[in-house]
Order: sequence, then C-alpha cells, then structure tokens
Amino acid sequence: MTNPMPNDARVIPLRPAPAAPAPAHREPLWRDLVGDVLRRERLAQERTLKDVADEARISMPYLSEVERGRKEASSEVLAAAAQALGLGLGDLLSRAHGELVRVTARRASAPRGVSGSAHNGLCLAA
Repeated sequence: MTNPMPNDARVIPLRPAPAAPAPAHREPLWRDLVGDVLRRERLAQERTLKDVADEARISMPYLSEVERGRKEASSEVLAAAAQALGLGLGDLLSRAHGELVRVTARRASAPRGVSGSAHNGLCLAA
C-alpha cells in the first residue's frame, strides 16, 4: 500500500517582497482648515456646539461635521457659523488661509526627496 502524500505546495520566494512606498504627504483640505478655525474659535469662547448651532440656525450634528472637516459647507452655512462666533466670513476665510500658509510652509521647509512647491496664495474653486 502506498502512503498518501499531502497536496500542500510550499512556495519559497526567490526575492524579498518589495518594501511599501512611504506615504506621500497629503495637501490639507480647505474643509479641514475651515473646520479647525471654527472649532478653535468656539472653544476659545468657551461655547458649546449647541449654543453656536442654535445661534447660526444650523443643526448641531451638521456643525460638528463641519468642524471635523467631514462636510463641505456652503458659503451661507460658513457665514452663519462665523457670525454666530462674532466673525465675518472674510475673517473666517482669512484665518483658514493663514493656517494653510503655515501648514504648507512647514512642509516646504522639511527635507523631502521629491521637489514640490509652497503656495502662498488663496485659490477657491466651486
């Protein structure tokens, strides 16, 4: 009688698996920057999401999503949220622009292997 052999194949790689590429730096999203500014200003005023949302006439969950950068809010919603915080829409956008310049300048000064460019201008597209 013959001894049954298992049908399992064993694979021995001839070359080591290639290393995963380093993750590329992601440009900051405008909605993240605006949301950060809104949240920082609200917290600096020691106000609750409910308080600001009620004054701005936006739902509290939606304002939370905007602050976390999960929703791309319309200019009307941003203006209402800014006004509820005592800011103009221009103030909000100017602060977000300043944050964008700060973040991209920090990245531009960091050493990197691939050449890139730092943007100091504001560009919005709809």
